[in-house]
Formats: sequence, C-alpha cells, structure tokens
Amino acid sequence: MLTATYAGDRTIEIREAASEPPKAGEVQIAVAYAGLCGTDLHILHGNMDARVQTPLVFGHEMSGTIAALGDGVTGRQVGDKVTVMPLDWDDTCPACVAGNQHICQNLNFIGIDSPGALQPLWNVPADVLVTVPAEVPLAHAALVEPVAVAVHDVRRSDLAAGDKAVVIGGGPIGTLIAVVARHTGAEVVVIEIDPERRAQASALGFSTVDPAAVDQVAWVEEWTNGAGADVVFEVSGAAAAVRGMTALAKVRGTIVVVAIHAAPREVDLQRVFWRELRLLGARVYQRTDFEAAVALIADGIIPTDLVITGVVPLAETAQAFATLESGRAMKVLVDVQAGQR
Repeated sequence: MLTATYAGDRTIEIREAASEPPKAGEVQIAVAYAGLCGTDLHILHGNMDARVQTPLVFGHEMSGTIAALGDGVTGRQVGDKVTVMPLDWDDTCPACVAGNQHICQNLNFIGIDSPGALQPLWNVPADVLVTVPAEVPLAHAALVEPVAVAVHDVRRSDLAAGDKAVVIGGGPIGTLIAVVARHTGAEVVVIEIDPERRAQASALGFSTVDPAAVDQVAWVEEWTNGAGADVVFEVSGAAAAVRGMTALAKVRGTIVVVAIHAAPREVDLQRVFWRELRLLGARVYQRTDFEAAVALIADGIIPTDLVITGVVPLAETAQAFATLESGRAMKVLVDVQAGQR
C-alpha cells in the first residue's frame, strides 16, 4: 500500500508499506479521507522535529470504515463508519488522575507521536473510535476532528448566548469556532487580513474586519458600546495578533489561545492586569466534544461544502500542502484510497 510520510527536512514522500492485521484490542480502518491542518504544517516545517520520529506516516483528521477487528474487540462491526479521536493517554500521570486525560503529560497523539491516517489501512486502539452516523458522507466526517477542536475551544471559554465574541483568524479552525460560537447564541465578528478568507466568512453571514485597513480596537469598542468583547479567540498564530488581542476584551473578559505558536510571543500583561482578564489555553478536545461535533455535522450546522475546498489523491499530498500553505484553501482532504495499487 502507498502511504504519505514526513521524512524530515520539509519533505513528504509517498512510500510503499506493508499492511499488518490489527493486534488484540485494535481495529483496522480502511481510511477514506484524511484532512490536512495547521499542526501538520508545523510538522512539515520541522517545528516538531524534537517530538516526531521520522519517517512518520502522519495525519489525524480522518474518516473511514472498519476493515477488521482485533481479538477481544466488541461492539464494533466491519463496515461501520468511524472517525478517530487521536488521543492515547497513560491514565497514570497527575493530569490523568485529576481527570484531564485529554492533556495527559505523556500523551501519545496518534498521527504525531505515532503513525497516522495517511495510509489506506490503519490500525488503532478500539477505544479511540468514534461512531459516524450512516447518513453522514465520509468526506464530511473527516471534519469531525477540527470541529471538535472548535467545540472544545468554545466550551472552554464559557461563551453564552447573547455574548459578543471576536475570532482573530479566519482560517479553517477560526471559521469553525465562529460557526460553533454563533450556534451557541453569540454574536461573532471575524478579524482576518486575507481578503479571500474574509469573503468566505462573509458568505457564512459573519461580520468581518480587515485589521490592515480598519482600527480593530475602535471597531470592537463601537460594536460593544465601549465595553469590549466577552470572549476573544486568538486563532491566527501571528505575533501582531497576540500583542493586540488583550485590547479587544472587556473588563474580566476571556481570551482563549487556540493557535500553535512555534516561538514565545509578547503578551500585554499590563492589560491583563488592568482589566482582570482571563487568559486560557485550549489544546485539543474531550470525547464529549467529539460527540457534539458529530451531531453538528449530522444536523447540517457545519457548512461542510464551504469548508472543504479541495480533495486530492494521496500521491498529491505534497502539492496539497503547498496549496494549504499558500492560503488558497480552507480544508484540503486527501482521498487515501485513490490511486492505491
């Protein structure tokens, strides 16, 4: 079978690999689609080389069907539609004992710390499977993981109906956060410098701000009658956005840091102190977030056809990353079965 592999030095290789049957407690998935995301770009850029062992078959946003069951697996059937919550925790570290298994201190993030979904047959522990309803197309189901990220981010913020939320960054995760926040009942504005992404957000009914053309602080103050936003989501990963995010939040407002930052950033702690702001990190998700994400997709709340801007065969994974990096796409899916020998 053909796999897409990160080989180090900003290189993706399409390699031959042999498939193995699932071990006891594992399930083998025939992967249908794998989504490419910002974390995968960080891997490709070498920002995670201290953590990633190369060569690595990567990818963690996916959908597929069960192809085989390992010994001892119950409650699953061959042919079932599934996705994977790619978190394998040890259940013994202090974080796990405290009930925070999703951010286990020794977490195996499947697709980063161990082989991922850019392969046609993928063996994973049975307990990381999440059921996908039969009526949900597999291409749409590949969005469950990023939608779960958005659900977790919004849930962590304590955003409530009637609140005003600012989303800094209109990429895939920022857009999904905006959709989930609006579904919660909040008013949402998206701050985005790229005109195509602003247009996409506008097409979804969101107010948008171009920070290169408009004083975003003044805009938010006018929008909130001088108070500031209840919640600010920093999703862009840009240093300038981090410096400016504290100026957008109300007194005792909340800032949620969503983006992965490859380097330390300058934060206006004077503003955090002066307004008694709450600064939160939001890293991954919990199973309840995955289940909510499945429901949002199944119910048509997530604009899947607008979010998915391209589908390519596995052999074109490197070109898909180039498209993603250029900002010319929202979410590119890899059709993992296409072109397999």
